[in-house]
Amino acid sequence: MTAAPNRPLPTSASYGITVRLYAVPSPSAVGELATAVGRAGGLVTAIDVSDSRPDRITVDVSCSAVNGEHAAEIVEAMRAVAGVTVHRVSDRTFLLHLGGKISVEPRVPLKTRDDLSMAYTPGVGRVSLALAEHPEDVAKLTVKGNAVAVVTDGSAVLGLGNLGPGAALPVMEGKAALFKRFGDIDAWPICLDTQDVDEIVATVRAISPGFGGINLEDISAPRCFEVERRLRELLDIPVFHDDQHGTAIVVSAALTNALRCVSKSLDGARIVVAGGGAAGTAIVTLLLAAGAGHVLVWDREGILSPTDTRLNPAKQELAVLTNPAGVTGNLHDALRGADVFIGVSGPGVLDAAWIADMAPGAVIFALANPDPEVDVDAAQRAASVVATGRSDYPNQINNVLAFPGVFRGLLDARAREVTIDMLLSAAQALAGCVSDEQLNATYIVPSVFDPAVPKAVAAAVREAAGTSR
Repeated sequence: MTAAPNRPLPTSASYGITVRLYAVPSPSAVGELATAVGRAGGLVTAIDVSDSRPDRITVDVSCSAVNGEHAAEIVEAMRAVAGVTVHRVSDRTFLLHLGGKISVEPRVPLKTRDDLSMAYTPGVGRVSLALAEHPEDVAKLTVKGNAVAVVTDGSAVLGLGNLGPGAALPVMEGKAALFKRFGDIDAWPICLDTQDVDEIVATVRAISPGFGGINLEDISAPRCFEVERRLRELLDIPVFHDDQHGTAIVVSAALTNALRCVSKSLDGARIVVAGGGAAGTAIVTLLLAAGAGHVLVWDREGILSPTDTRLNPAKQELAVLTNPAGVTGNLHDALRGADVFIGVSGPGVLDAAWIADMAPGAVIFALANPDPEVDVDAAQRAASVVATGRSDYPNQINNVLAFPGVFRGLLDARAREVTIDMLLSAAQALAGCVSDEQLNATYIVPSVFDPAVPKAVAAAVREAAGTSR
């Protein structure tokens, strides 16, 4: 590995390994292995002696690494311990995915003949006939009322690019698991083997009767805008693009609280958004609806300007919304005197030295993942509030703070669409989950494990949908 920076690189359970070793039966063997892992920069999470014989002991060492290369170095460090033989190395993340992460379980007992006759034939036929006569009851008498389709074409999987539907499946499974864990919603991964807009729209429309909502995921821009627009026009159930609207909700909530920390207002703050794709567009749209008065968007073309003929239609529209004066320049130009930087672009686009040219009390949201737009440690020294998309720094901007509660509210309200008022209400509710007593520069969003969060967001969405319960 390269030389360690001032702040050691954080280890992660996502690069966790379990190493089975054979060692000579020595009282110091286990301690020497732990020391070897520590010297290599790893974090030991468990050491178990799983078998003992007169001539050897079997030791299972579980530890976390920084990345795959680092994991290999940790293994070599243990292999170098005298009297130790490495038998097997298991990747804990891959082990967790064996067989998939979700399953289907019945909600009703199926233990007797009577159970079967009611849950299936012949009793289920009576329910089908009733629904044919009263289709408005489908959501009440079937899983539709609590079901969401998590739809992708695999064209923009996480920050990894166009990997296709098969490689997208574990991500969609994970999303479905989060829906269940945080919103008690039954979600199914739908990975489509097409990246044609017409085919995607037709397929989702065809399967929509079985779902109460559609969550679009990891579809690349600008096609994602067209897919969402057309599905919203065609379907009578809510269509939500989490990469856009989930991100926008959490960013809006976090920015509300960040500005509270530095005693600034949203309408007076000068905001620069790096990235004019799906997330950036949704963030800008929601911030403008919330009352932001000064927003510039920067992308690879520079500051987006209505006079720039290179822009695609989506970016052209964004430029008109944010930059009617036609300001031009690079990211550094945009940041001079700005109060807020929101990055949803790529790693390293922001030089931490530029933060000194921003207004006092600068707020930096560097959300590219896994590598943020700026050196986070340098940004923390230069800015008043810093947030990232990573779990190893304070203020993680994580969509799981939004989408389970949003869909819980949508499903409970039997909503037919997602409105801007619902998104604004969700953001306000999320911001309100951080009390005045809790608020500080390192705590502007609540924990994803705070059980109050999805409940608060769901209640806000229900109310915005015209329903309270």
